[in-house]
Amino acid sequence: MRRVSITDVAFEGCDLANLRMPDSRVFNTTVANCRMTGMHLTSCGFRDVLFDSCRADLTSFRFSRLTNVVFRDCNLSESNFQSADLRGVRFEGCKLTAAQFSNADMKGTRLVDCNLDGVGGIQSLAGAIVPSADAHTLVYALSSALGIVIED
Repeated sequence: MRRVSITDVAFEGCDLANLRMPDSRVFNTTVANCRMTGMHLTSCGFRDVLFDSCRADLTSFRFSRLTNVVFRDCNLSESNFQSADLRGVRFEGCKLTAAQFSNADMKGTRLVDCNLDGVGGIQSLAGAIVPSADAHTLVYALSSALGIVIED
């Protein structure tokens, strides 16, 4: 599905796994309790979108622009946000284990109660907002990026 426009839609309990929607636009939409494993949402535009309780592991948001977007209680393990514009996006209670953020713009991005173990492109988190209670999940990624070895 190339260059699709989706506006004012609510997806609930849908199986969208492995769907490819490059160069698409999604506005004023809710995606709740959906399976999105392996979706390709590359070079897309998202505005005023809520992803709630979705399984979106291995999903690609590469080169996409997300405005007023919230990911709440989503499994985004190994998802790819490479070169995405994530300014102001909120990740709330998400599993971001091994997610890739290389070259993403994350100024003002909020990461609250998220599992950030093994995130890639850690330098791209410059400007992101992480509560002190969650900062410990970034220790290994930050130390690795700086060449610091942490021993047990």
